[in-house]
Amino acid sequence: METIDLDGEEASDGLLALVIAVVELLIEALEGEAIRRMESGSLTDAEIERLGAQLAALHEEIAQLKIDNDLEDDVSQLRTSLSDLVEDAIERVDEDEPHPGFAFLDDVSTPSPAQPDQSEQPDQRPSSSEGSND
Repeated sequence: METIDLDGEEASDGLLALVIAVVELLIEALEGEAIRRMESGSLTDAEIERLGAQLAALHEEIAQLKIDNDLEDDVSQLRTSLSDLVEDAIERVDEDEPHPGFAFLDDVSTPSPAQPDQSEQPDQRPSSSEGSND
């Protein structure tokens, strides 16, 4: 697992690299949504053109931030690490392998249908009219 030194400029660089990586992921999600909408025909030609220009401008700004702060390699390494984590998580889900952090869920017992929870049963106390001979 990758760690970040929390002292001084390295912490600032690490945080900036993380923010840039997250913004890049958000841009990719926006691009995916834009493609979906283009393919569905829900965007006009003008909207497609404007969206493309905005996404291109975002890419340029992010690229310039990485260059200005000498973070190209850091962001790339972080993105690779994040991708590896996601792939590992997907493999665990595919293998039905429980994550050790969720082991506490294995201890949770749920009432069986044959034995309903007492709080769900109606009140069984006799009403005041049931025991009297009026």
